[in-house]
Amino acid sequence: MTGYGLATKDFANAKYTVEIKSLNSKFLELSLKMPKALSDKEFVLRNDCSKQIERGKVNISVNVEYAEATLKTSTINQPLLRHYYEQLKNSADELGDSGSNILQIALNFPDVIQYTADENTEDEWKTVYKTFEEALANFQNFRRDEGNILKQDLILRINNISEGMRLVSEQEPHRIPAIRERLNHFLEEAAGKENIDKNRFEQELIYYIDKLDITEEKIRLKSHLDYFLEALKDKDANGKKLGFISQEIGREINTMGSKANDAKMQQIVVGMKEELEKIKEQLLNVL
Repeated sequence: MTGYGLATKDFANAKYTVEIKSLNSKFLELSLKMPKALSDKEFVLRNDCSKQIERGKVNISVNVEYAEATLKTSTINQPLLRHYYEQLKNSADELGDSGSNILQIALNFPDVIQYTADENTEDEWKTVYKTFEEALANFQNFRRDEGNILKQDLILRINNISEGMRLVSEQEPHRIPAIRERLNHFLEEAAGKENIDKNRFEQELIYYIDKLDITEEKIRLKSHLDYFLEALKDKDANGKKLGFISQEIGREINTMGSKANDAKMQQIVVGMKEELEKIKEQLLNVL
């Protein structure tokens, strides 16, 4: 959900710049900064953003740089300047500060410097809106390009988990003889070889191995991985859906790890978990 868009246009001795930035967020959070003269148009920009940007912490800045000829039409609000100056000076005297730059500070307060209103207000707004549309288009293109890169990375991670599942399947047959040997050795040391009932041992071993079987987990995990890849192809926003699928993937991987009872299998499962964590981190950037 990170994105960036910038556009500039010139009109009537002024340069208009619109900058759009976004960061990750579960909801749409819009922050709009624009000149006071255009504040009545804020709802229009907000409405357009809410239609085209689904989620993210979005900051939109509309800036106007007036040419030198236009700046000469500016005036200073003397009463307001005097009011700010006196308050700042009184505070400086109380705090024992020299206050050498009080005037400059007062000049930077809102509405102290006022500019003559442009006669072509509607034309100015049209220019601002076109600039906004261009910045928004650039913003969406940025997101789209980043999304394509992100998609390839997610596919890579899913394929890595699939490869891990294949390695688990290869290692799985080797653990049964190891479990049999380990349990048999334990019984021989505890009760003596001659006291072991082989038939009972085989029955208990079958029951124990059945509890460690991960066939169902592998089937469900493959289904979740395929579903994840299918969801990636969807043109609609599906970040939340992918998040839910990744939770199901994690559940199956964790179960496989708890049933592994084999060092090599557990190492493979750890690698699968690492890939899944990277997927979850990346999903924070998906709408």
